[in-house]
Amino acid sequence: MASATDVTDATFETAVLARSSQVAVVVDLWAPWCGPCRTLGPIIERVVEETAGAVELVKVNVDENPQISAAFQVQSIPAVFALRDRKVVDAFVGALPEAKVREFVSKLATSAAPSEVDLLVAAGDEASLRRALELEPGHAGAVVALAEIVTGAGNPSEALALLARIPESAETRRVAALARLAAGDDAAIAKEPAEVVTRLESLLDEVKGDEAARQRFLDLLETLPPEDPERARFRRALASRLF
Repeated sequence: MASATDVTDATFETAVLARSSQVAVVVDLWAPWCGPCRTLGPIIERVVEETAGAVELVKVNVDENPQISAAFQVQSIPAVFALRDRKVVDAFVGALPEAKVREFVSKLATSAAPSEVDLLVAAGDEASLRRALELEPGHAGAVVALAEIVTGAGNPSEALALLARIPESAETRRVAALARLAAGDDAAIAKEPAEVVTRLESLLDEVKGDEAARQRFLDLLETLPPEDPERARFRRALASRLF
């Protein structure tokens, strides 16, 4: 990758945890006022870029993203964590010299050599994803990708059954919402954020006494991007209607 991706509390689930099911991810926790962070940043970016995609780097400003900092129990920065399959597999604190950073990343890149399942998931077509799940039934990346494909093909029941295999996450909630919406009149609306907002406004008056309307409201809300401020606004509006 040419540069690091900036990750926030809102995008961490998708950009780091879900992504780590497909490729090794290095998380660099830093802050603008941190001198050692400015020393380490260019080094780790350069070393990760040399892996040609075997490892990806994301950066987290700890001042702006307290939830991520708390999740990693950060005591001092820079703090660097390596994740694979949603788990921390290595870490270090402080501005290590380039040789040590290279050793850290090299070990991760070597251990992250793609398996047959990884290659099938990367292919991304239905046949490859089904084969991946034959080999590894609980592979989160394959489950979510296949569930989205079969939802688009008009098989929402199969999609929901697939998603039931793995723990709930932001991605499983989004695809499950699409699957439920595919069976109703709101399926086309879910593809257009502006139309989703209009539909959410119209459903607000129904959510208190109509369970089906409340579920449609929640499902449509899941289709909005995590960083969309409308998500928070409509969650507050729903709570005010219900309580």
